[in-house]
Amino acid sequence: MLCIPSDVNYFIPQLNFFIWNYVLIYGLFGIGLFFTFKLKFIRFIYFPEMFRAVRGKSSDPEGISPFQALAISLASRVGTGNLTGVAVALYLGGPGTVFWMWMVALLGMATAYAESTLAQLYKIRGADGRYRGGPAFYISRGLNAPIAATIFSICLIINFGLIFNAVQANSIAEVMQGALGVPKLNTGVFVAALCSLVIFGGLGYIARVVQVVMPAMSLAYLSLAIFIIATNFALVPDLLRDIVSSAFGLREAAGGVAGSMAAAMLNGVKRGFFSNEAGMGSAPNIAAVATPDPHHPTSQGLVQALGVFIDTILICTATAIMILLSGVLEPGSGVNGAQLTQHALTAHLGPTGTYFVAVAIFCFAFASLLGNYTYAENAMNYLGASSRFSVTSLRFFVLGTVVWGACADVETVFSVADITMGLMGALNLTAVFLLADPVIRVTHDYFHQRKLGRAPEFHLSRFPEIQGKVDANIWSPQRV
Repeated sequence: MLCIPSDVNYFIPQLNFFIWNYVLIYGLFGIGLFFTFKLKFIRFIYFPEMFRAVRGKSSDPEGISPFQALAISLASRVGTGNLTGVAVALYLGGPGTVFWMWMVALLGMATAYAESTLAQLYKIRGADGRYRGGPAFYISRGLNAPIAATIFSICLIINFGLIFNAVQANSIAEVMQGALGVPKLNTGVFVAALCSLVIFGGLGYIARVVQVVMPAMSLAYLSLAIFIIATNFALVPDLLRDIVSSAFGLREAAGGVAGSMAAAMLNGVKRGFFSNEAGMGSAPNIAAVATPDPHHPTSQGLVQALGVFIDTILICTATAIMILLSGVLEPGSGVNGAQLTQHALTAHLGPTGTYFVAVAIFCFAFASLLGNYTYAENAMNYLGASSRFSVTSLRFFVLGTVVWGACADVETVFSVADITMGLMGALNLTAVFLLADPVIRVTHDYFHQRKLGRAPEFHLSRFPEIQGKVDANIWSPQRV
């Protein structure tokens, strides 16, 4: 058994607290506000354009479609945190956490737009002929900082290729054991076998599977939330007032800290950022792989901003509303996480609710496993480890991690991973801020062409300051 020194057990949580509660929270807020004003409230004014961009078609074999890129990014964003993490946030912060999740999502949409636009702009064509890109590429090519890009890639592989997949597998195993009595090892082996059927088919096959699983499960989950809201509609006005009053500390909550403004804000902000991952540098890895339609970097930025909206404003809110309408939230009771979500749906649906949560967690977590793997493979490409042997080795490591994660106590490992995830976020936010000028210029170019009634098309000749840093062949106007 691995023994971890007690001073390490003390140091890691303290370091995590500093990184997440000071460096990243303020950094994410600051960058979100910065791009909100610099891009002139783009997500409000041009919200319909996001849906137009996601409907774009791609006949280019070197990339995936905008919808497939959205589905894969949602697969990573919409994991077990949308069901269990939201329940924990409500338990610790009260109904007001929902309001602060909304605020975080609105800021995060601007950040997600900026990082994914950069990922498109600085993407390259990999050895396999497919597009590759993401924070490592725009850190290296845009800022000429290859060492920072390498550190980012290593952290991404550790987190998304290994640790986060172990956590997702653990969540599946926990809920399957609780709902159906299935041993954790059996669940781990089954999930790993299911993953192997998909990831060995390559990125194109992963995209085709995820574009079916994610929309189907998301629509089913949102439909259930709408049904529950409709059947409890008389309670909704009071619930909305409760959310707003609790967010600003205008009511006293049972249990003391729950319901206070500080607790509501802290837990809502953290849950919002952790769930939609805006600014953390994950989604840009798949955003870069897409062939945008229109042929302009901005269009994929719009698609990924929509992903934040779907993740937090729709799915996280659906979980929160179903829990709050159930009446089972009791601060201090010890019932939170997946157990609280299951209790809430059982109150609404009877025993069927427990099984629905199990199915939802399985589908969301399984899709998340696939999405996380694509990010890790993309980082391997940046590091030059794109040979068949390297990619196959990564796939077997991922499958082994899934089996191990299903059975193990991953709390300590996940705590260590928080540090590397925090480092990823810090590097990415710094790069996005330093590369703000290209983001702003290509955004203005896109919407200027829209105002002229044209289908936007990116012309590199209009941007002499980035020539030599981006792939001129990819961004030739003839490649439409």
